[in-house]
Amino acid sequence: MLGLNYTSVSEFILIGFSTFPQHLLPVFFLLFLLMYLFTLLGNLLIMATVWSERSLHTPMYLFLCALSISEILYTFAIIPRMLADLLSTDLSISFMACASQMFFSFMLGFTHSFLLTVMGYDRYVAICHPLRYNTLMSPRGCVCLVTWSWAGGLLVGMLVTSAIFHLTFCGLNEVHHFFCHVPPLVKLACGNRVPGVALGVGLVCSMVLLSCFLLILLSYAFIVAAILRIPSAEGRHKAFSTCASHLTVVVVHYSFASVIYVKLTGLHSQQGNILIAITYTILTPFLSPIIFSLRNKELKNAMKKTFLSKLYVSSI
Repeated sequence: MLGLNYTSVSEFILIGFSTFPQHLLPVFFLLFLLMYLFTLLGNLLIMATVWSERSLHTPMYLFLCALSISEILYTFAIIPRMLADLLSTDLSISFMACASQMFFSFMLGFTHSFLLTVMGYDRYVAICHPLRYNTLMSPRGCVCLVTWSWAGGLLVGMLVTSAIFHLTFCGLNEVHHFFCHVPPLVKLACGNRVPGVALGVGLVCSMVLLSCFLLILLSYAFIVAAILRIPSAEGRHKAFSTCASHLTVVVVHYSFASVIYVKLTGLHSQQGNILIAITYTILTPFLSPIIFSLRNKELKNAMKKTFLSKLYVSSI
């Protein structure tokens, strides 16, 4: 699919948790399994609520459903394999499976960033141009925004994966990580093209993330300016409350994502890198449905109406 160049390395060994004490691995397994199941349940609950409640059939909740789908697929690309490795002695992964995992993790991760940017634009239009909202955020326009978000993620995923797996891997095949990520794989590559490819991949990822973040910041700069012009405190609070959940998720998402590119003092060890990776592969998807469920009053009320009422009726 990606025109990958097979080399002398036919498989890799994922040794991400090998430096941790063995008695901690079952604890990690149980903790990560519970977080993964909660992530799936939370996102499925959000999607089911939006689907069943007609009042939520709006652009904002269409984007939220697309975000939930990307999170479910992103965690599915990484966590099941990681859970299996925590309890297994066979840590090998084939060359093609490793490439596929990298492709889907980057594609879905950047799709998530693009969707957060689109949601920021949606809030900008709703608050700054309310009279034109139905025109600017028409059903066709919303579908196009979601489609372009997924297409952008697909493009980044293909660029990164193609660049890395066209390198020559020779000698060692032990990946010091729990999934096929760029930095540990680059360390296994050989040849004079490695520094240039590593720099190019880093620049592409950093520029895309930074561009998304700056667009979100620009949207909220206009949103804050519009909210401050609202005369009543109640009106300002109501307007800002529609952005609270999205803004919180953006802060969490980019705070953890930025850690990947900032070398923190004392976290240069393999264990430190693994703990950093856990924040953006497990913790961020785990927190996202919680934030949207608790900080979005309209969604929270719809969940109570849709599911708690059914549980109450069934218990009678």
